[in-house]
Amino acid sequence: MEQFKTYALMIGLTLLFIWFGGMIAGKTGMIVAFIAAAGMNFYAYYYSDQAVLNHYHAIPVDRAHASGLYEIVERLTQRAGLPMPKLYIIPEEQPNAFATGRDYEHAAVAVTEGLLELLDEHEVEAVVAHELSHIRHYDMLIGTVAATIAGAIAMLANFGMFFGGGDRDRPNPIVMLILMIVMPLVATIIQMSVSRNREFLADEGAARLTGHPEWLQSALAKLDAYARRMSMPEADPQTAHMFIINPFTGKEFSMRELFSTHPSTETRIERLESLKKA
Repeated sequence: MEQFKTYALMIGLTLLFIWFGGMIAGKTGMIVAFIAAAGMNFYAYYYSDQAVLNHYHAIPVDRAHASGLYEIVERLTQRAGLPMPKLYIIPEEQPNAFATGRDYEHAAVAVTEGLLELLDEHEVEAVVAHELSHIRHYDMLIGTVAATIAGAIAMLANFGMFFGGGDRDRPNPIVMLILMIVMPLVATIIQMSVSRNREFLADEGAARLTGHPEWLQSALAKLDAYARRMSMPEADPQTAHMFIINPFTGKEFSMRELFSTHPSTETRIERLESLKKA
C-alpha cells in the first residue's frame, strides 16, 4: 500500500510538471516537460541515494567498524521486519541523521559523528527507529521526487518569463502571474507539506517501534538545540528535507513554520507526548 502511494504521488507530481510545461509552450512544452520529468524521475529513482551520500562524504561502516550502531540497527530492523540497510557515518560535527534509497533492499541510514557523540544509546535507537520508519513508508523516494519536481517547476516559471502564453507573441499578464508566482509557490507548499507530514508519521513509527516516545523526545530536543547554534557547512537546501532535524534550523526566519521542510520540534515533541497516553 505504501509503495502504491509513493508511485501515485510520483505520477501526480509528474503530471503537474507536464501540465505546467503545456501552459508555457503548448504541446512542445508538454513534450519537453515529459522528457525532462522522465529523466529526473529515472535519476531520482536509481542514483539520488548515492549522490546525496557522496555529497556529505558519508563513510560506509559495518559491525567491525561501528559495532554499537550496527547492533542497534540490526535489532530494530528485525523488530520491524525490514532488511538490514547499509550504514554510513558522516564526518560532521552537527548531530543529525537521514535515510535514503529507493526501496527496502537499497536503503541506507546515515548518522553524523556529532550525533553519536551527543546522544545516549536510547536516543540513538530512537533516531534510528525514526529513519527506519521513513524506509518502511518509502519516504526517501517521495521526498526526493517532490523536491526535484518543485525545483523544476520553479525553473520553468523563470523560463516562462520569456515564453509564457504558449504561441502568443506577448505573454498574458495573468498567465505570467501564475507562472512566476502562484505555481512555484504551490509546488513548494506541496513539497513542504509532504515532508512535514512524513516527519510526523516517522516520529510516530519510531515511538511505536521502540515503545518509548520519551527517547525520541529527548533526542529531538538535543538535536534541535545544537542545530540552532551549529551550522552544517555541507548542507544543501535540496536535501534538507531528508534530515531528522533541518540542518538550517539556526538560519531560518520568522516564517519558518510555513516554508520549513520540518514541523517545529516543539510540535513534534507535543505529538509524541500524546502517544504516551494512547
